[in-house]
Amino acid sequence: MNMQAKLDAGITRAALIDGAWVDGQGGTFDVRNPHNGEVLHQVGACTASDVDAAVASAHAAQPGWAALSVIERAQIMRRIHTLFLERAEPIAQMITAEIGKTITDSREEVFEYSAPSWGKAAEEILRHRGLSFPSTQERTTNKRLVMNHRPLGVVACITPYNFPTDISSIALAHIAAAGNCVIWKPSEYAAVSCAMLADIFKEAGLPDGVINVVQGKGDAGAALVDHKDVDGVFFTGSTATGRKIAEKCALRPHLLELGGDGPFIILEDADIDAAVDGAMNGCFYYTGQVCTSAERLLVHESVYDEFVQKFTAKAHALKIGNPAEEDVEMGPLCNADTLKRVKAHVEDARAKGANIEQIGKEEGLYFPATILTDVTTDMDIMREETFGPVAPIYKIKDAQEAIDIAHISGLGLIASLWTRDLATAWRVGEALPHGSVNVNETSNYWDQLAPFGGTGQSGVGRELSQWFLETFTERKLLVFDLGGDVKYNRRAEGGW
Repeated sequence: MNMQAKLDAGITRAALIDGAWVDGQGGTFDVRNPHNGEVLHQVGACTASDVDAAVASAHAAQPGWAALSVIERAQIMRRIHTLFLERAEPIAQMITAEIGKTITDSREEVFEYSAPSWGKAAEEILRHRGLSFPSTQERTTNKRLVMNHRPLGVVACITPYNFPTDISSIALAHIAAAGNCVIWKPSEYAAVSCAMLADIFKEAGLPDGVINVVQGKGDAGAALVDHKDVDGVFFTGSTATGRKIAEKCALRPHLLELGGDGPFIILEDADIDAAVDGAMNGCFYYTGQVCTSAERLLVHESVYDEFVQKFTAKAHALKIGNPAEEDVEMGPLCNADTLKRVKAHVEDARAKGANIEQIGKEEGLYFPATILTDVTTDMDIMREETFGPVAPIYKIKDAQEAIDIAHISGLGLIASLWTRDLATAWRVGEALPHGSVNVNETSNYWDQLAPFGGTGQSGVGRELSQWFLETFTERKLLVFDLGGDVKYNRRAEGGW
């Protein structure tokens, strides 16, 4: 990585403020390799005083940044895109080392999602349109009503470990392209891969202070959300933390992308082989640590046995191991807290009568690919997000039962539905309480130019593409009366 983020002692500095990496006031924390537990590096931690400095930097920079022409901002976004692609491979390798994502999936993240987000943001801001309205309150042609958009000002961006450069790039690029300045708090589990991305900004011509970085744990994020001079908040993470943020943002724009319950519904007319492939991706992609994972497989009783047999056979062929090896398909969990929750959900299911089959060994942060049958709806694994490589398979009688079960958790991010019947797909898709329903497609599919977000406890608002711009700009109406000698009736309807 670029050495400006490093100290001579090998400690990654805590904060990027006003274009320079500086030490924080909160000591340091270790980032460990989840594959073997070794300390990869130490990272400086920020305190509330460091957050104050970052917010002040953003406030100072924001008027000048917003005053740049749209094409100038777009050109900087494009340069970040170009530089990111040039440095994508070492960033991908760092993602694999820090969070245990397979190298193949890390490359997918940086080359296909993260770097292009900056170019897409450039195109979106060039096409972010206003509106004009006719005068409807008076009998005149003198009025001109024009709505445009203005940036919020300073936005906090708090991002998770599972897509450390993807989710952050989408947010940072669109929020900044709209004329806002940002304070970014990356996940402490992916601190250096995110610092490597941040090192690109200055070289690309981004003015100092437009995107600032504060490293640290939850206290740094809390200080950012609490700050009186932060005008909006983007957060991706747990529902519990998202609820706290929402309570603190009652009068501030916020976009929250939270947990998912991933119902993966397979009806009697489904293409079972295709559904098995989709479920493998849904359950075991990045060791299940994705908010769109297939958390509950709801399989029609007429195809249940066939699906379980084929799915189990595929799972046994998974190559599990060191995620840095090119042919490995599933690595370790990222951290001890995730492992603890996954183990608790599996043990709860075991105690309540589930049949459990595991593929691979439990060692360190490695947890086996786990298939559960004979599950019941009172098990925690059927009611809460597990966030691990676990596939609970539940037998349903019909589509209505699947819809009923899908409502249990209160979450509603993405559902996956498998059927060959268009009318059934349409009706069930409409009945499911989710922000997206993928028909004959894995739950881990999303399109970068389509709205993404959940209902209920899965979040507030929609991200990606123009929907980011809608959240982090304010609509502003300008009303003009052009005047003149013409007299007119100020009432639209006369006679009263």
